[in-house]
Amino acid sequence: MKTSSAHSRVSGNPDEKLLVVSGSPLSRGRADHAVIVASIRLLADPAGALYWPEEGLLAVADLHLEKGSSYAKRGVLLPPYDTAATLARLTLLLARYAPRCVVALGDNFHDGEGASRLAAPDRESLRTMQRGRDWIWIAGNHDPEPGKDIGGQFAEAFALGALVFRHAPSASADGEVAGHLHPVARIAQRGRLIGRRCFASNGKRMVMPAFGAYTGGLNVRHEAFDEVFGGTRFTAHMLGAARVYAVAGKRCLPD
Repeated sequence: MKTSSAHSRVSGNPDEKLLVVSGSPLSRGRADHAVIVASIRLLADPAGALYWPEEGLLAVADLHLEKGSSYAKRGVLLPPYDTAATLARLTLLLARYAPRCVVALGDNFHDGEGASRLAAPDRESLRTMQRGRDWIWIAGNHDPEPGKDIGGQFAEAFALGALVFRHAPSASADGEVAGHLHPVARIAQRGRLIGRRCFASNGKRMVMPAFGAYTGGLNVRHEAFDEVFGGTRFTAHMLGAARVYAVAGKRCLPD
């Protein structure tokens, strides 16, 4: 799949730059947690990434790179290792799946100047990860403009087959895979309260968990998710240490 020769701007929302690609099948026989979105079988990885085997596509959401340095500019000191930690986790996923294309679903940097603050080793890590594959940066509300000297292609949305990848969920398009909301699910299990990042999906659309090391979360029972799924008619695919657990939305507890 080479986006450089197969993309075009598509009408529909005239204000949205939509990158559209026609791909070719790729078969892989992994036994990861399968989630169906718009009749497409996707694999939800416990690390919080989504893999589309037939297209060789790996998606991650809300990296928020350079969040630590962004806070430091405002006098709030955090350990400055979030970018390196996030990229190291992403490197492991690339080794696991060997994707032909990576799609980062916006808020890739914590602010519009984050790319300019990348340390040289982190910038080199990005170059290494991008080598030999397509890399799509989706614009987010934290980083609406393309970052400089970080490689890859930039778009407001990315369409492939039946799916559209964008930053913020629109709650109106079937086949939508989005980030932005940082979903977290809470359940009661054997007398204990358990909270985990999660994929949230109703089979028509999905909201992905935040991938970044310093990212927080929003309870899936928050009203923002009501606008996407219309109440509790969704499944929370909660991230565990080595597997993903599917929990009915009506089992998820509010804060």
